[in-house]
Amino acid sequence: MNPAQITRRPTPAVAVGDVVIGGGAPVVVQSMTDTDTADVEATVAQIAQLHAAGSEIVRVTVNDPQAARAVPRIRERLLARGLAVPLVGDFHYNGHRLLAEVPELAPALDKLRINPGNVGFGEHRDRRFEAMIEIALRHHLPVRIGVNWGSLDQALAARLMDENARRSEPLPAEAVLREALVRSALDSAAAAERCGLSADRIVISAKVSRVPDLLAVYRALAARSSYALHLGLTEAGLGLKGIVGSTAALSLLLQEGIGDTIRVSLTPRPGEPRTMEVRICREVLQALGLRTFAPEVSACPGCGRTSSSYFRELADDIQSWLEARMPEWKPRYPGVEKLKVAVMGCIVNGPGESRHADIGISLPGAGEDPAAPVFVDGRKVATLRGPGIAEEFKRMVEAYLRERFGSDRAAAE
Repeated sequence: MNPAQITRRPTPAVAVGDVVIGGGAPVVVQSMTDTDTADVEATVAQIAQLHAAGSEIVRVTVNDPQAARAVPRIRERLLARGLAVPLVGDFHYNGHRLLAEVPELAPALDKLRINPGNVGFGEHRDRRFEAMIEIALRHHLPVRIGVNWGSLDQALAARLMDENARRSEPLPAEAVLREALVRSALDSAAAAERCGLSADRIVISAKVSRVPDLLAVYRALAARSSYALHLGLTEAGLGLKGIVGSTAALSLLLQEGIGDTIRVSLTPRPGEPRTMEVRICREVLQALGLRTFAPEVSACPGCGRTSSSYFRELADDIQSWLEARMPEWKPRYPGVEKLKVAVMGCIVNGPGESRHADIGISLPGAGEDPAAPVFVDGRKVATLRGPGIAEEFKRMVEAYLRERFGSDRAAAE
């Protein structure tokens, strides 16, 4: 399917601060801090890093009175930096109490995240859930009702298991648990609406850790409701496993038009920045053609014809340079994120791929002292030689940006 033909599932528009989830708005990227929320300085620093990387909404844990009292101070510090980042409070077990005991907490948040599976049990669960919805209503906050495979409502799961056992042809246990997730989310959303929370202030998520389960659950949610949906594979794991699993799940659902906001729950490797999960979200959305964040660089994988290490070094240099310059270019050159650049390794596909890009360079393959033709808008305009190829090509890219996206050109058009 052509990305332009992806039809987004219609959902109500949910305002989270200045960001809109659903209602035809672009798919929103969000993330979550892993700092101790009570550590105001560390949490503010990480929120700023995540936001700079492209997280449009940031969620923080609110698990004890210290964290609850820290949130308003975090909000103040962010605003002092000029960062109006929408903040989501993540509540489990004691959220009803924290919101009641710290009255300044709710006004400092832009959304509440409630997990109905661990709000409480029986009548206590219902009263606590309703108390949190009432606080959301009082402060005009949207709510994400987030059920999770690891903290599923056990009473509901047991009831559905009993019903399934009485069937003449019982379903597999995994299918029953998936239905319990869907039912828990939809029943909780219906309960929130009965309390007065309108559908345009409800976002639903149903997190599992296996791709096939996630696909089945979200397809069911999309078929049986019109709420805005938050996508994400929970406990996705470390490194390549987490990246591949999350990318596969998100891509398939987004391609079907399902999903209004996404997060990649990647376990960072030691020393790896938390911002990696944000970068993955943005790459998924750009690869699907749903959003455009940065210039797209085409580079071949290399083969026996590209024995030169110079090709790999040049591709890495240009990619890193483009990323580093985007904060300066974006306000100066509107539309620069749509730029397509090619850095190719040899003459087999290099010239053709470079012609398809806005600006491209093609190396001749083997050899550390190449002659590299440069193509601009499909025409060969120069051949670069010598040790300064990378810097010369960067200057040509800068000149191309001024010509195509500069203010003089924009005014003329």
